[in-house]
Amino acid sequence: MPRRSVNQPATPQDHQEVTFQLELEDTGILRLTWPRGSRIQEADAQRAMDRVNEICGEARHPMIVDMATTADVTRGARSVFAKPCQASSIALWGSSPVDRVIANFFIGIMKPPCPTRFFTSETEALLWLKEQ
Repeated sequence: MPRRSVNQPATPQDHQEVTFQLELEDTGILRLTWPRGSRIQEADAQRAMDRVNEICGEARHPMIVDMATTADVTRGARSVFAKPCQASSIALWGSSPVDRVIANFFIGIMKPPCPTRFFTSETEALLWLKEQ
């Protein structure tokens, strides 16, 4: 399967531009990476999910989200992430206590649209995605 990659800036007018990286790896796993210290707002989340759907087309793929040291995810962004998209399962991969709090809040309160878990190990996250 060819590797496709998209780097997209999200440019809502009320905050600094956040650039994410999204690629469909040869293994069939989507990889969404947010920059360190980013504050993800609704427009950022919507642009990322639109790109997920664009890259996947009709196919569904498991997705790993590198959210290590993400500073904040707004309520609007969490609402966007709670909507169905072409991700068949989502592994949230982070390293800090803030990452864990953000992920646990999302999983527990927002009710993600597909199987979703938080991991501090990329290897464990990828193994879980392959089992789904």
